[in-house]
Amino acid sequence: MDNVEETQVADDILSEIIGKPTGTTVVTVERGQLALFAKAVKDENPVTRDLSAASEAGLPGIPAPPTYPFVMGNFGVYPELQSEDAPSANPMAAVLGPLMAKGGLILHGEQEFTYHRPVFAGDVLVGEGKVVDAYQKESKGKTMTFVVVETAWSDQSSGDPVCTSRMNIIHRV
Repeated sequence: MDNVEETQVADDILSEIIGKPTGTTVVTVERGQLALFAKAVKDENPVTRDLSAASEAGLPGIPAPPTYPFVMGNFGVYPELQSEDAPSANPMAAVLGPLMAKGGLILHGEQEFTYHRPVFAGDVLVGEGKVVDAYQKESKGKTMTFVVVETAWSDQSSGDPVCTSRMNIIHRV
């Protein structure tokens, strides 16, 4: 296969994954997990562990540390909260599978969070993820594919947006 054909195949794969869902997850934000995460990221602020400190700071509850949405889909996911049509397999496998078929490495690139309101212990949130962009760059003779995944977290009871997480997944061959 020449470079023109390889580029066309890569472009076809990338255009097919843009818009693909990466899953819908319902989570209960748990106070214990928030405290463990805060400790892991060296957040010493007492409002992340102590309800009295949070209240004294004018907060309605224990807030999540700013980067907590990165792991939120891994904690507080209970089967009874999920919809009946929730995927039984990892939806990211369908997104990354065609890229990984060529070998290479998968890396986590940049991550950003846009808050619409703080995340608090006790929140029940719905996260809907999808691939919003995919593109390639050449670097030092290697091809890097960037897959941009966005997860929009909303309050389950009101539907109001809470936080949008956006990250780059990098595949390097």
